[in-house]
Amino acid sequence: MKKYETEIGGKSLSVEFGKLAQQASGSCYVRYGDSAVLVTATMSDKPKDAGYFPLSVEYEEKYYAAGKIKGSKWIKRETRPSEEAILSARVIDRTLRPRFDHRIRNEVQIVATVLSFDGVNDPDIPSIIGASLSLMVSDIPFDGPVAGVRVGKEDGKFIFNPTYDQRNSSEFDVVVAGTAEKINMIEAGGAEIKEKEMADAIMSGFDEVKKLIDFQNKVASDFKVEKRKLEVDEEDPELVEFVRSFASPKLEKIIYAPNKMEYIEGSHTLESELMVEVENKYKDRADLGKKLRQASAIFEEEIDRIVHKNILESDKRPDGRKLDEVRNIWVETGILPYSHGVGLFNRGTTQALTILTLAAPGMEQWIETMEIALTKKRFMHHYVFPPFSVGETGRIGGAGRRDIGHGALAEKALRPLIPDKEKFPYTIRVVSEILSSNGSSSMASVCGSTLALMDGGVPIKSPAAGIAMGLIMDDKGKNHKVLTDIQGPEDHHGDMDLKVAGTKEGITAMQMDVKVDGITKDILEKSLEQAKKARLEILDVMLKTISEPRKELSKLAPRIEILKIDPDKIGALIGPGGKMINEIIEKTGVEIDIEDDGSVFVTAPNGNGEMEQAIKLIKNVTYEPKAGDEFEGKVVKIMDFGAFVEIMPGKDGMVHVSEISDKHVKHPSDVLKVGQKVKVTVKKIDEYGRINLTMK
Repeated sequence: MKKYETEIGGKSLSVEFGKLAQQASGSCYVRYGDSAVLVTATMSDKPKDAGYFPLSVEYEEKYYAAGKIKGSKWIKRETRPSEEAILSARVIDRTLRPRFDHRIRNEVQIVATVLSFDGVNDPDIPSIIGASLSLMVSDIPFDGPVAGVRVGKEDGKFIFNPTYDQRNSSEFDVVVAGTAEKINMIEAGGAEIKEKEMADAIMSGFDEVKKLIDFQNKVASDFKVEKRKLEVDEEDPELVEFVRSFASPKLEKIIYAPNKMEYIEGSHTLESELMVEVENKYKDRADLGKKLRQASAIFEEEIDRIVHKNILESDKRPDGRKLDEVRNIWVETGILPYSHGVGLFNRGTTQALTILTLAAPGMEQWIETMEIALTKKRFMHHYVFPPFSVGETGRIGGAGRRDIGHGALAEKALRPLIPDKEKFPYTIRVVSEILSSNGSSSMASVCGSTLALMDGGVPIKSPAAGIAMGLIMDDKGKNHKVLTDIQGPEDHHGDMDLKVAGTKEGITAMQMDVKVDGITKDILEKSLEQAKKARLEILDVMLKTISEPRKELSKLAPRIEILKIDPDKIGALIGPGGKMINEIIEKTGVEIDIEDDGSVFVTAPNGNGEMEQAIKLIKNVTYEPKAGDEFEGKVVKIMDFGAFVEIMPGKDGMVHVSEISDKHVKHPSDVLKVGQKVKVTVKKIDEYGRINLTMK
């Protein structure tokens, strides 16, 4: 057993080997504060019959790690991962994936199991480090190490691996990962952060990453591990020449087809023709199947080579645009007849239709995970990617990891712009239906959602838009070109996918993945500036259609009024067993939500009489009478000394016999009877809270 320690963000990070999970190919136990995670790396013995590298990353949240039992009444064991766990797994995956030889066909699985969670330190960064070290000390071929760090800001200074409380007060939350030389993964969100400040935060995090890389190299040097020799397809020079001579002349025309469907159909047809030629050429060979697989891979590499060559040498993009040119954009709002707000955003052949729904505060989503105590979420963005959006058939229903990741990115971009609950108390859900996809549908959903929110009259703080940036780089990494608004073969064969969303004032969300070693500071800064230019162009087009949120909500949207009552009156409003509040709801048809501070949210299907009636009833129950107030009450009880009059539901006052009339009254029953309606005025309220009334 071996143990190593280093420091990140002023706190100790320790890594132990050899104690847990000895049968995995590689494993380590990483502790940061009192949060601890076991990370394992395992590889299958035999290659899988697949045309891709089968890497999977799992992030396992365990409720026992936080000293909790799952809140569900019926299911207490962990089931499918939460959205937060899926997003953490994606961050680890995106950091590791570029560092593998993608010709590997053996399944590789990384499992990060959170064993201890202190509620202060997020286990996701230790999981990235643990995943890298588990691979480094295993026999799995891996071009590491890689590391990651989280960056926030406190008192004007960058802080690393901030606590949850520090993250909540920070203007931004940035996760940056990479190697000793380059950045290969970014995940960021913030409140309209300027491009320079975002770049500075990322580069400051990268300096910490390099320290963690040095630490990992020292650890790995103690483990004399021989990496497994895997069977991978080596290039056959003869086959490469054959594929190129057959396909290249035709690919030049296909790649530069005017639209995506022509490109897809043309490349599929040409590849099918190529397979026939290869089969004829090698039909007598025992390894025909292998040759066909190799030919398909070489065909893809040839598309990659042509795209790279033409952009690097002559700035020639597949659709003929300039390097910093955005595709044609057109937008519409309010196109559905029965909705609270709609935005249709089109960029080239990428199309996002976003629909807004507004509801009562009580419709907030309840969330419970290992990390998050039972809490509410009032703004939700959901992303739907049906197979027809790319001209394919497939499974419908349920969100996959990609859908969850893209939806979360767009939600992160919009969240800082959503009005506070005090100003706009609605529960807000936007759903982006991707009807056609050809490059950066997640950023199109940011734009479509902004349009829908403004169309629905949600007073967002500022409109947002998003754009995807790409990179074409030569094999040596010396020559490169940054591309604005990537699509088609640029997206598939490009070397970077950098998504940047924000307003005119700054960045609200950012995400980057690469297929090469990574990017430098110069590329990052250039990409951010180019993305800003594109974002402002897109916003200009959007604002020509709708320049600000509509002044009125849709007639179909519910109406909400906020009342403030004395918190001590909450019990009276609810009534015994909920009797009082249920009576008001049943009588008026409204929804009523009450918060501990005395805020009462009344939601009516429309702004008609039921709202006024409900508010009146609530005020009657919760109103505190004072001297001089006049009421029309009902006599509920007659005594020798006077009568009790109900002035509000559940609240009585007493009229002394001497206060019934200006004339002498011998007995209250001579003038009054139970059930009679009378006009009364509050004369005084004594020290015991008893209400004295007069009819004079």
